Amino acid sequence: MRIRLPKNLGWKFGSLLASVLLWLAISVTPDVVTHHTAPILYRNLSKDLMVIGDSPDELHVELRGPSRDLTSGALGDTVAMLDLASVKTAGERTFTISDTNLSLPPGVTFLRAVPSQLRLRFARMATKDVPVEIRFTGALPSGYKIKTRGVAPERLRIAGAEERIAAVNSVQTDTVDLNHARGSGTYLVDAFIADPQVHFESSPKVIVTLDIERN
Repeated sequence: MRIRLPKNLGWKFGSLLASVLLWLAISVTPDVVTHHTAPILYRNLSKDLMVIGDSPDELHVELRGPSRDLTSGALGDTVAMLDLASVKTAGERTFTISDTNLSLPPGVTFLRAVPSQLRLRFARMATKDVPVEIRFTGALPSGYKIKTRGVAPERLRIAGAEERIAAVNSVQTDTVDLNHARGSGTYLVDAFIADPQVHFESSPKVIVTLDIERN
């Protein structure tokens, strides 16, 4: 009885051998260590609280794994995620960075982070309505005076940490130039808050109305 061998058996065996050798080469590739900068994201922070102070927005992590998994492309989606659901009151809280905070590709191991801990300050959110002050630059031409002035809206709502809000008593407009004013008119300008950690709850644009007449 004659046994018939499949055609191209040599080619098939060679392809199988090459695949096995390639898999072995990949599987025994030694791990390498690299450093990666990961942005810090927060989740589950209460709507009544905010993070204040000079908290870092990124951290440096040391990672180990196959070189193919440590490229900038492979680590492009890696972020440090901090769950703030346990924060219920204002004050300071310390968070220790571990592998549970990182979204790492399979096969990549977290070694350490710099900084290894984050101490964050939390403050209670507050809002307040404050008056809008009109600022001028220059002077009216000789023989003219401002009869009445007004701004709409007269008050704007600001928001921020309670301690910051308490220190803000008013906001000011960008300057209205009086050098070439001759009659009544309106000016659309922006209001400005001096404290960068306080923000407007709505649009900061206001309308300044001037009624100018001859002396």
